[in-house]
Amino acid sequence: MKNSKSLSDRTRVVIIDDHPAIREALSNIIDSKMDLDLVGQAPSADEGFRLIDRERPDVAIVDVSLEDAHGLDLVQNIRAQYSEVNVIVFSMYDESVYAERAIRAGASGYLMKSEPTQRVIDAVRGVMDGEVFLSRRMASRILSKVARPGRAASPGFAIDDLTDREMAVFQMLGQGYSIEEITDRLSLSRKTIETYRRRAKEKLGLDTVAELLQYAIQWTHGQGGGVESREVASK
Repeated sequence: MKNSKSLSDRTRVVIIDDHPAIREALSNIIDSKMDLDLVGQAPSADEGFRLIDRERPDVAIVDVSLEDAHGLDLVQNIRAQYSEVNVIVFSMYDESVYAERAIRAGASGYLMKSEPTQRVIDAVRGVMDGEVFLSRRMASRILSKVARPGRAASPGFAIDDLTDREMAVFQMLGQGYSIEEITDRLSLSRKTIETYRRRAKEKLGLDTVAELLQYAIQWTHGQGGGVESREVASK
């Protein structure tokens, strides 16, 4: 029983993740902490945004890959409308690809799902103390960029050259989504999605859309982000 702290003293947390098992695991560990109060969970960006509007939590734990939107878009929207909410991105994707993007979008922390769930509690408490919660390796990388702005932390790592939108399209292609499905999820026109796809192809030094799709699929599965088989539309 949570009886050592009043409700008003506890950190109010919401979870936005489309994986039921992840939501359950996070819910269980949050519920076990005297200083935390889980006030809701949602499987999609739309439901999550309504949940935040209703509950006004202190912290939102958000996945990058959501069924109806890209997680970084949700982070930006939360920070734009509810600046008092601290956002922690909890993702299956490697921090070297997404952590800095998440911080730029307005997140207060980035944590990979390969980490023990106790690290999520550390992250919640850390951001409530005003910290930016990152692994030591990622924090060093970002600080290195600040200290030496003329030098990239990972020279030649072409994925870093993609903008957030190009990265989102690249990731979704790798997950097997068609152009039509990506337009629906990102609420953008087909022409715009095709432009992002073309730019990603050029930046990655690939000659054809087929090569881009192959690389995207290999990269996404290598990150642990594969989904059930889909028919991929290449045009």
